[in-house]
Amino acid sequence: MKYLIVGLGNIGAEYADNRHNIGFMILDEYVKQENTKFSFNKLAYYTQVNCKQSILHLIKPTTYMNLSGKAVNYYANTLNIPLENILILVDDLAIPFGAQRIKPKGSAAGHNGLKSIEGLLGTNEYARLKFGIGSNFAKGQQVDYVLSGFNTDEKKDLPLLIQQSIEMIKNYASIGIELTMTNFNK
Repeated sequence: MKYLIVGLGNIGAEYADNRHNIGFMILDEYVKQENTKFSFNKLAYYTQVNCKQSILHLIKPTTYMNLSGKAVNYYANTLNIPLENILILVDDLAIPFGAQRIKPKGSAAGHNGLKSIEGLLGTNEYARLKFGIGSNFAKGQQVDYVLSGFNTDEKKDLPLLIQQSIEMIKNYASIGIELTMTNFNK
């Protein structure tokens, strides 16, 4: 089996550690643990890792968040990966920091990266791992909040939370979405 695992984020040092880039941060740590590296490829940084009997194709789109669908669509088609084997790693304002949810489908809920993916895939029926970033911002400050870094307390918790995300990815690829939801969604 092969899977497409997509970390959403924005390229560039100025975005590296911000909340909106948690998808990139998760994949960066996973790749580091697997002793491999990303290489620049068409529309994304790309690498692959083995996970039990599966091959995970990992991408970090270089199209910026709002055009992430271009990279997802390209790799899904080029690698011939079925919709049910696509997992998107995304930040979520509606979930408190520290909480994570994996779902088999859902709405874009105002997230421009998910809107782009949904538009180009023509459906919202793809899995997503939602990493809660909370909503601790004043009215009208959403963009500034998602493009800001994690605070000191959050940074202390990030390594453990990122590791949990990696375990969720591995479970998704080895036991499927339903059992992963049962094991991890609280």
